[in-house]
Amino acid sequence: MNKYELALVVNAKIEDEPRAAVVEKAKEYVTRFGGTVTEVEEWGKKRLAYEIQKMREGFYYFIKFEAEPDCPAELEKRVRIMDNVLRFLCVRQDEA
Repeated sequence: MNKYELALVVNAKIEDEPRAAVVEKAKEYVTRFGGTVTEVEEWGKKRLAYEIQKMREGFYYFIKFEAEPDCPAELEKRVRIMDNVLRFLCVRQDEA
């Protein structure tokens, strides 16, 4: 099992409940593909470096999880088409 981190930038114009549902859906995808979520960090509302879909702010979430090497590819396929996700990035954590 490798350690990964999924960074999500979620639309800041939606309410709290739909925003929480987006994060829960991403966590559900991790578990569906054989991973286990170890930590979820919410960084809150931050200004974006550049405008995305006419928005200047987004909510940042970091989901840390352990999974097999094929899980991130499947996860990215699903997150790519999710509503209210402006940007995402899934990276493998170094074993330090």
